[in-house]
Amino acid sequence: MGGFLSKLTALLTALTVLASGTGVKLDDLKELAGIGTSSGDSESSMGISPIELCEDITIGWNLGNTLDATGGYGLSSETSWGCPKTTEELILAVKDAGFNAVRVPTTWYNHCDKDHNIDAAWMDRVQEVVDYAYDNEMYVILNAHHENWNDPYYSNQANAEKIVKKLWTQIAERFRDYDERLIFEGMNEPRMRNTQWEWNGGNQEGWDVVNAFNETFVETVRATGGNNSQRCLMIPSYAANIDAFRKGLELPDDEHLIVSIHAYSPYNFAMNTGGGATNNFSADNAGQVNELEWMAKLLYDECISKGVGAIIGECGATDKGNLQQRINWAKCFPEVFGRYGIPVFLWDNNAFGTGGEKYGLIKRSTLEWAYPTYIKALVDTAENA
Repeated sequence: MGGFLSKLTALLTALTVLASGTGVKLDDLKELAGIGTSSGDSESSMGISPIELCEDITIGWNLGNTLDATGGYGLSSETSWGCPKTTEELILAVKDAGFNAVRVPTTWYNHCDKDHNIDAAWMDRVQEVVDYAYDNEMYVILNAHHENWNDPYYSNQANAEKIVKKLWTQIAERFRDYDERLIFEGMNEPRMRNTQWEWNGGNQEGWDVVNAFNETFVETVRATGGNNSQRCLMIPSYAANIDAFRKGLELPDDEHLIVSIHAYSPYNFAMNTGGGATNNFSADNAGQVNELEWMAKLLYDECISKGVGAIIGECGATDKGNLQQRINWAKCFPEVFGRYGIPVFLWDNNAFGTGGEKYGLIKRSTLEWAYPTYIKALVDTAENA
C-alpha cells in the first residue's frame, strides 16, 4: 500500500507542475511520477532484449574471492580468502574507473541448512553488496559460484536439480522486483572436477547434465513471476568452456538468454605459466589474435545472430612482470569481442605479485588501481569497440 500512496503523491505533484505551465517536459514529468521508469517495483523497464542489454554494458569487473569464498563461518566467510569486507566505496571506485557492470560471484551451499534454506543473514549481506552497484546505476550479475553439488554426472542429476530449484526460487523471489540491470547466472563452470574431462571441453554426459541444469534454472526463475518473467538469464556451457559450447550446449526455449563463456585467452599468454607459456602479446601476432577472433565469431554466429546474448564472464591476463605486454592485450581483447557485441568482465581476485592466478587489479584496502595504465587501456578500448 505504501508504494501505491507514494506513486499517487508523485503523480499529483507531477500534475501540479504541469498545471503551473512552467514548461517542464513530459519525459521529466514521467520520471517525477515514476511512470515508465526503471524503478524496482515496476515491470515497465523489463523485456529488454539480451542483445540490447549486452550492447549497453561497456565493460565489467568481478568481485572475485569474496562472497564466493568458502572458508570461515557465516558472514566471516566473505573475508576468508584474504579480501577485505566489500564496501560501497570499492564499487564506486570501480565505477569511477569506467566499469558500468559488476559480477558478484556468490557461494550459497555453505550458508544453507540441510534442506537448502539460505541463511537470512547471508541473503541480506548478498543483497547489500548487490545494491552497492545496482543503486549506483550499474548492471549486476549475481550467480551461484563454487558450489559443491552441481558436478554434472547422470547419477547426480536428479538431486542437483532439486537443489537448483530450491536455491534459485529463494534468490529469485528475494530479487524479483529488481529491474533489467540485475542478471541471474545459474552456475559457474559446472564440470567433472578432478577428472580428465575437467577442463578439456567435457563429454556427452557432462554436456547433457549441464543442459538439464540450465533448463531447470530457467524454468525455476521464470516460475517466480514478476520481473523474473522477462529478466535476462545467463547460462554457461560445461565449465563455461568455448569448446564445450561449440560441441554440446543446448539452449532452453526462452527469449531472454545470455551465454556465459570464460576466456583467459590466448591461453599461453593470459593464464599458462608452464610449458608453451609466453610473456608476450602482440596485435600483430596472427596466432594470438586469431584465437580471440575465432571465439568471438563463433559466439556471434551461434548466439548473437540468433537473438541470444553472449558475455565473457571472466577474463584477464595474469601478471608475469610484463605490464607493457598486458597493456598490448588490453588494447586488443575488448576490441575483438566488442566488435561482435560481446562485453567482457575482468576477473579480479585481489591477488598481486607475479605468476599463475595473479589477477589483482584494485587494491581493496586503499582503493588504488595497481596498474592504472592497464585499466585505462581496457576501459578506453571497450568504450570505443
